[in-house]
Amino acid sequence: QVQLVESGGGSVQAGGSLRLSCVVSKRTLGSENVAWFRQALGQERDLVAIFAWSDGSSYYVDSVKGRFTVSGDDAKNTVFLQMNRLKPEDTAVYYCAAKAKGAGTYPYWGQGTQVTVSP
Repeated sequence: QVQLVESGGGSVQAGGSLRLSCVVSKRTLGSENVAWFRQALGQERDLVAIFAWSDGSSYYVDSVKGRFTVSGDDAKNTVFLQMNRLKPEDTAVYYCAAKAKGAGTYPYWGQGTQVTVSP
């Protein structure tokens, strides 16, 4: 069983920055890809970014490209989401999730961390 624990959420003003952390309990084939999702109040959960441990590659949705950076620290089994130039529309609960490379769904999820961006 893979467990994920997020931290780093908080409240900032528009234009500010936050760095989210996701500690992954086990580095296995089943947790090869780690993604960040977010869910705004009353909205569906949406993908934000993906990090692949195998080659360090990353993927971003258009709305965060150039502002968010996802990275991993092998020694700490931690995936980070650096969020710069935050906008009020980035306000949401942010979740990290893990899956095997090539798998269609994410079976492992963290508990979420709240990010609030004020105008």
